[in-house]
Amino acid sequence: MRYAYAITAALLLGGTAIAVTSQQPLGAQTAQNEGPAMQAAAPRGAPTSFADMVERLQPAVVNISTRQRVKVQNPFEGTPFGSLFGPPGGQPQTREAQSLGSGFIVSSDGYVVTNAHVVSGGTANASVDSITVTLPNRKEYEAKLISRDVASDLAVLKIDAKGLPFVKFGDSTKTRVGDWVLAIGNPFGLGSTVTAGIVSAIHRNTGQGGAYDRFIQTDASINQGNSGGPMFDLSGNVIGINSQILSPTGGNVGIGFAIPAETAGPIIDKLKGGETISRGYLGVGIGPMSDDLAESLGLPKNRGEFIGQVVPGEAAAKAGIKAGDVVVKVKGEDVTPDNTLSYIVANLPVGSKVPIELIRDGKRMTVTAIVGERPSEEDLTSFGQQPDDDFSNQDPQGSQQAMQQSLGVAVTPITPTIARQLGVGASVKGVVITGVDPSSDAGAKGLRRGDIILTVNNDPVTTEAALTNAVKQAQQAGRTAVLLQVQRGSGQPAFIPVRITKQ
Repeated sequence: MRYAYAITAALLLGGTAIAVTSQQPLGAQTAQNEGPAMQAAAPRGAPTSFADMVERLQPAVVNISTRQRVKVQNPFEGTPFGSLFGPPGGQPQTREAQSLGSGFIVSSDGYVVTNAHVVSGGTANASVDSITVTLPNRKEYEAKLISRDVASDLAVLKIDAKGLPFVKFGDSTKTRVGDWVLAIGNPFGLGSTVTAGIVSAIHRNTGQGGAYDRFIQTDASINQGNSGGPMFDLSGNVIGINSQILSPTGGNVGIGFAIPAETAGPIIDKLKGGETISRGYLGVGIGPMSDDLAESLGLPKNRGEFIGQVVPGEAAAKAGIKAGDVVVKVKGEDVTPDNTLSYIVANLPVGSKVPIELIRDGKRMTVTAIVGERPSEEDLTSFGQQPDDDFSNQDPQGSQQAMQQSLGVAVTPITPTIARQLGVGASVKGVVITGVDPSSDAGAKGLRRGDIILTVNNDPVTTEAALTNAVKQAQQAGRTAVLLQVQRGSGQPAFIPVRITKQ
């Protein structure tokens, strides 16, 4: 797990179950959260107790454990003890590992929902040998993985049993900030545990990006081991699946996240049938409209998303979308921090035609795109990665010159000789950064000697004078930042808003 004030893709694992007796007969075919008894148990307003509701719901929440094989290198390899410990020849060793999490039963015949990361290997070198589901009455079942979807972090298991207590999904679209919620799971190996809190936020974008970065936030205690457990409303409906935390310590600090039922429900239905999950895809690298970016473009912040890169041959490129565009609407839906471009497009049918409204060079226009199919997460991680080559050492003279410039960078026109030194083709046009003022905004944002500035506010620049004039024009327009398109080596160009700190 990674913490340090970051949103973790939280492997909230740990815990074993304690015995809790269901009030419903074993062979019942009614969901635990249905019927008059459930309505009578549901508190109204400020609850005096959750006990009656918990008594009915808790039997459907289970512990999930996996046994894994992990390949590790011999720690004594290369030392005098290398021949005494581990296999000879430097071969990796195979060790057993275990992970623990939570889940809940969604049908009387044994379908179980959990997070995909609960039943996945913790590292790239790990493989899952077996999955065990333990009911609150301590009865254990070997589970079969029916299907999982890494992008949404959802998985469906099946155990061989009948007449099990189960719960159903509710309508998370009716959830409001301030509503009471219950979380049931198996944190820190303590066994079945119930926590209560309120909905702190809905449609929470955590900044991780991706098609499903949209959560219900709660202050109900969620810890390691709660992953995959249900979040209930006061009517006993599952409105979310607990999956992540924000924490500086690894423990609960009152900020937990659950996958909304409106997102999880349709995916779970497809996973139960063994279907492959397909998602819409445009083929763009995007970024939010930050203060600096909005200022450099002269546009409102938090409205629309900036297109930094376009994948050749994909839907966006075919529709005529270009790097530097700002997408503001898709199929009539506004693109906002709560309704991101990734989320909207991922939920569009593959092959559908959609109008996309965008701003290019200050002008609004509409294009029509045919939605493609989103590649695997592994393929997506390689897109847009910049090489981290060290082009050259910092030049003291260049740094001194940069301190006198309005952007904090000194530049020179690119020449065939410099292009060869930087490893770029002769067709690349721009100015090369020869020095950076480390105290400037450009320095803070990682610009360095050897980077190539291709455009300023979408206008090509090939001389130092052109760069200076572009900055002056931005200042005359009342802007305090400019948008640079920067290329590093042979990597994909990136857009970087840079504040004008020198007058």
